[in-house]
Amino acid sequence: MSDPAQASAERPAKDTSATGKITVLGLAMMTVAAVVSLRGLPLMAVEGTTLLFYISFAAFIFLIPAALVAAELGGMFAHSTGGIYDWVKAPFGARAGFVAIWLQWIQNVVWYPTVLAFAAASLAYVIGRPELADDGIYTGSVIIAAYWFATLIALTGTSAAARFTSTGFLLGTVVPGLLIIALGAAWIADGQTMAFLDSTSVTGGDAHLRFFPHITGLSSLAFLGGIVLLFAGVEVHAVHANELKNPARDFPKAILLSVVIIVALFLLGSLALASIVPANEIALDQGPMQALQIALKEFGLSWLVPILALLIALGALAGVMSWITGPSRGLLRTARDGELPPFLARTNKNGVQITILLIQGGIVTVLALLYFVLKNVSVAFFLLSAMTITLYLVMYMMMYAAAVRLRLTRPDAERSYKVPGGLGGLIAVAGIGFAGVAFAFITSFFPPSQLPVGSPATYVGVVTAGFVIFIGLPILIHALKRPSWVQNQARTDEQT
Repeated sequence: MSDPAQASAERPAKDTSATGKITVLGLAMMTVAAVVSLRGLPLMAVEGTTLLFYISFAAFIFLIPAALVAAELGGMFAHSTGGIYDWVKAPFGARAGFVAIWLQWIQNVVWYPTVLAFAAASLAYVIGRPELADDGIYTGSVIIAAYWFATLIALTGTSAAARFTSTGFLLGTVVPGLLIIALGAAWIADGQTMAFLDSTSVTGGDAHLRFFPHITGLSSLAFLGGIVLLFAGVEVHAVHANELKNPARDFPKAILLSVVIIVALFLLGSLALASIVPANEIALDQGPMQALQIALKEFGLSWLVPILALLIALGALAGVMSWITGPSRGLLRTARDGELPPFLARTNKNGVQITILLIQGGIVTVLALLYFVLKNVSVAFFLLSAMTITLYLVMYMMMYAAAVRLRLTRPDAERSYKVPGGLGGLIAVAGIGFAGVAFAFITSFFPPSQLPVGSPATYVGVVTAGFVIFIGLPILIHALKRPSWVQNQARTDEQT
């Protein structure tokens, strides 16, 4: 996920090699912060030891190619704050650029309810009523209330939101995450049975670990898209590659370091959770809290549960606040470029895009209603995640295609970083990334065999309808585009 305030003009990259502003370690940690979230641990832990396959796929087929390609594009548009909008617009035109930034925005909107469902589940532990985490009405109500609370704060334009975000990430993600890993290690050291061993297959009376999924159809791999999405967001800070002292040398180091840290945190965290909580009991929206409650009770530290639950809830809310205005600024820029009706470019006295945020809040509210009608909270959680996946992965496909086309059509354009190996190297890296994303995209439309989704046809219908509607809207809006939108917006800018 990125923070794309848009700019329409491409300017040559500035050489900052002599005055590097970011260190290798600094860029690596920025990337880790953009990707890692406790919300993803249950999704991987449910898979037991096969999570090694999923993590490897996500790291080598998605994470690394996405980072390298985004770095080249970021280096080419070093002075543009447009991100994916400019990257795709340059080779494929305004409509494609608009679709790309729209997908980046709307996938965030669909993503918000899943993050806040995670917060709602944690709050249930704060008040000593963990059973509420399975109540759809409770979860949906908390999502709606929390999101509008975050929106009201965002509308003030205060810098307090930025401080809350950084503090929330540290206290609500880093601290509980490291504690889960430590508790998992202590659980094993204490001689407790590792829960994921109960799910090992037995052949000829000998138990053995399964490191590859038991594939009976694409439904068996439905979680693949969700796990790939957990590694998304690496493109956020790739635009800073040109701020390294030597981008060509230092960026690969930063990416390699971030990949090692991200994989280690996800791997150790999910294995710790899988060791403590049996796979068939893991709830996608409350897995970390389940592990903390069981382990802390075992070690006589149950009094810590509500405190950690509150921290995790604050961390999830901080994650929402960090994104609530960022991607919508991308739409604000496209509105000012005449890609959207002028009323969508309206801002309040604090310069915040009020119309877009209100529409964004309305969509989140409607999506949260799914929790009111679906009996299983984990199914609602994953259903919304599947919608998010399909939209975001299409954006990545557009990014890979844009990088290759720009290397073909503008080979001499200045780039502070290039994917190694010349044109062939770029095609190979982008090709691997595109193929991996395309496969994960396809599996996202299949109902997961790991969850009681009810009617498979209904599940597929809802995901497909969401995808068609949300990807069709920007195409429809662009088709209805009027020259007066630019002229009207110019007058609006003069008045404000």
